Amino acid sequence: MKLAFEAPIIEWRGPPPYLFVAVPEHLVGEVAYAAREVSYGWGMVPATVRIGRTDFATALFRRGDTYMLPIKVAVQRAEGVGFGDRIAVIVEIGSVSRC
Repeated sequence: MKLAFEAPIIEWRGPPPYLFVAVPEHLVGEVAYAAREVSYGWGMVPATVRIGRTDFATALFRRGDTYMLPIKVAVQRAEGVGFGDRIAVIVEIGSVSRC
């Protein structure tokens, strides 16, 4: 399943890198549906993500009524993005490449 959306980068004091994008409310149901097939330990949802020209492997995780997408420090640097920036995101759920 592939999803595309725009959202702001937010800060949350969880595990590093501390910067995340929350999956928009209208897409949460689609992620939850896909997670039934691909989720692993603690509800982690494997995905390959593209931000700008940077592709990376990660996992989304449930937080309240949404899923959080961690923005790796290497991606922040490569794309010149940070807290408060609104970014375009493409997420391919269940597809994890060695990025």
